[in-house]
Amino acid sequence: MAISVPPAVLLGWFDLHERDLPWRAPGLSGWQILISEIMLQQTPVSRVVGPWQEWVQRWPVPSAMAAASAGEVLRAWGKLGYPRRALRLHECAGVLAEQHGDRVPDDVDTMLTLPGIGDYTARAVACFAYGQSVPVVDTNVRRVIARAVHGREQPGNPSRTDLADAEGLLPRHPDGSPADRAPRFSAALMELGALVCTARNPNCAVCPLADCTWVHLGRPAHAGAARKVQKFAGTDRQVRGLLLDVLRGTDHPVIRDRLDAVWTTDVAQRDRALDSLLVDGLVEITDDGRYCLAGEAN
Repeated sequence: MAISVPPAVLLGWFDLHERDLPWRAPGLSGWQILISEIMLQQTPVSRVVGPWQEWVQRWPVPSAMAAASAGEVLRAWGKLGYPRRALRLHECAGVLAEQHGDRVPDDVDTMLTLPGIGDYTARAVACFAYGQSVPVVDTNVRRVIARAVHGREQPGNPSRTDLADAEGLLPRHPDGSPADRAPRFSAALMELGALVCTARNPNCAVCPLADCTWVHLGRPAHAGAARKVQKFAGTDRQVRGLLLDVLRGTDHPVIRDRLDAVWTTDVAQRDRALDSLLVDGLVEITDDGRYCLAGEAN
């Protein structure tokens, strides 16, 4: 792999441009970092800061969240989107409290056995909470590597080679062992993708990577089909959100008519969205036929 991301250069840039994000404060627990990583999936940073601060204060350890009902957690999740993340985090909290001494384990393999924890999240927690030199690959990192190393405007589909690419860039000591600054390098790589090497209109003029392969090649356009922007208005996701809004806004089960009233444009779509919420375990039906958030049927 061509070394197009010099650690000293990227870290120097990061020292000047690192955003002051609360989950980057020193001394945070693996649990607090895990909450941030779950919230940040497919959600802008600006929307996560407030909820994260509220959650780590309300549920400072996994057992605190496990003691709450799934409905309480879903209600606190609010408008962050993709609420199954909250449900899985609640489930994960129970496992951590019962089987792992009320803390997030520090190794990737064990974390991968936990509910809702995938490869990226496990590596991110190992790296950012426990200072381990493991490659952490998100969309931003994949895009920086695609451009700086491989000379492509956009990365291809995710693959296991992404981890090898990222690991090959991590700073190391002369003997090949991981350097202490490897976790900070991983954070800097993400920050560069988020702030400078963006998907649209990358600001190459201020990029610290002077040896970017994509720039040297004349910034060739992506050869594949243009990525479609995912719409939200009128989708099942929107209808699911409207239905959940009704249940989050009350502390008792509601009759079906309350839910039916939120989406009359397409009755079949509304019914499909409600059925999917039931299948996903986000919504439950009481014995008398009313609807409520998970864990609140009794």
